[in-house]
Amino acid sequence: MSSNPLANKAQAWSALFAEPMSELVQRYTASVGFDQRLWQADLQGSLAHAEMLQAQGLISAEDWAAIQRGMETIRHEIESGQFVWKLELEDVHLNIEARLTELVGLAGKRLHTGRSRNDQVATDVRLWLRGEIDGLLQLLSQLQRVLVERAEAHVDVIGPGFTHLQVAQPVSFGHHLLAYVEMFARDAERLVDCRRRANRLPLGAAALAGTPYPLDRERVARTLGMEGVCQNSLDAVSDRDFAIEFTHAAALAMMHISRLSEELVLWMSQSFAFITLPDRFCTGSSIMPQKKNPDVPELARGKTGRVYGHLMALLTLMKGQPLAYNKDNQEDKEPLFDTVDTLRDTLRIFVEMLAGLQAKPQSLRAAALKGHATATDLADYLVREKGIPFRDAHEIVAHAVRVASEQGLELAGLSLEQLQGIDARIGSDVFGPLSLEGSVASRRGLGGTAPEQVRAQIARHRARLQDDKPD
Repeated sequence: MSSNPLANKAQAWSALFAEPMSELVQRYTASVGFDQRLWQADLQGSLAHAEMLQAQGLISAEDWAAIQRGMETIRHEIESGQFVWKLELEDVHLNIEARLTELVGLAGKRLHTGRSRNDQVATDVRLWLRGEIDGLLQLLSQLQRVLVERAEAHVDVIGPGFTHLQVAQPVSFGHHLLAYVEMFARDAERLVDCRRRANRLPLGAAALAGTPYPLDRERVARTLGMEGVCQNSLDAVSDRDFAIEFTHAAALAMMHISRLSEELVLWMSQSFAFITLPDRFCTGSSIMPQKKNPDVPELARGKTGRVYGHLMALLTLMKGQPLAYNKDNQEDKEPLFDTVDTLRDTLRIFVEMLAGLQAKPQSLRAAALKGHATATDLADYLVREKGIPFRDAHEIVAHAVRVASEQGLELAGLSLEQLQGIDARIGSDVFGPLSLEGSVASRRGLGGTAPEQVRAQIARHRARLQDDKPD
């Protein structure tokens, strides 16, 4: 076993050690296999740091120019697939720094002045996540716009609204779709808020205690377009709240997607037959030729649990860590990366899939006519038109429902004579409120299902989403 202190020279920290790292340990501790995706953020952060070092007189203008040239070469190599990633260099940061030193010599070694991999990786992950959030926000806007378009096409299509998965009251199918627009709008709000907290600069905290060099951290923050600097060096290098917060927001967004997926699966089944989805988003059966399976919604429903698992993994990862940085934090990236990938891919496919969603008005209407869906409307009619207290009206309608059920009829199928036999105050004007159209049209208060209100909500969403379009 070698006692040469240079035997492990591949590592930036190797001078202290008398033997090289075990190959098993190299594979176990290396992150370059998955953190390569941070390379753009690493270049961006390093260039901002180097520019500040030059402005502060900590490196020369010649060094700064050399670093810029070297980084541009590295960018080209990575983009063209020519960059050689080395496992023995552990991570994206050391791989890039080692290649920079090969290209520009001492200037590359001076780049690390005033920083540590601890604050470097924290900065890179924040920069990377900021960009991913921006992309996710665009996808959420696209998804909302698609749902608004589908809602507008189905404003006058009436279907059943459910509670306990039992027919409750008739609603506009467009109104039903707009409920998901509200959910995804809140998801976007959470991501915007999360982005604000993620967009703070750890760089300059160094390993954990700050640095004796006269760094201008605010300058770096401005260069990187960040909203401020992390104010405590210990917190700066060890905080992963922003990653957990993002994963929580992503889990909520996936939960909303899963709820929509569950309804799409139900609506496509023969028992409901409310909608069709484009064939390219479905699959068949290897044995049953009649099958058209909603695989995309089903898989999205399953992938929601995957994101929930990542949230729990990150919470568990952080819960027992003392300050400041610990190697545990290497395990933050794969759950975070996969959460971003899962949410992004799911949103992209749902945007395309839902653009082709078509309702089946006759099936929806037939379902809305079941389960005495206008029973509440009869009670409201008795209160509004006959001055009967609601609790008494409720009892009258419950009796009417029982009579209709015993005769194998829907409530709206009872004749005027039958209704007056239950309560003589019921008049011939009752059949307007008992109709599906009358029921839906009466719900014209703010947030209601009346077509006029649904169209007003569509106009509101269109105006809001117009502001979200990228320039």
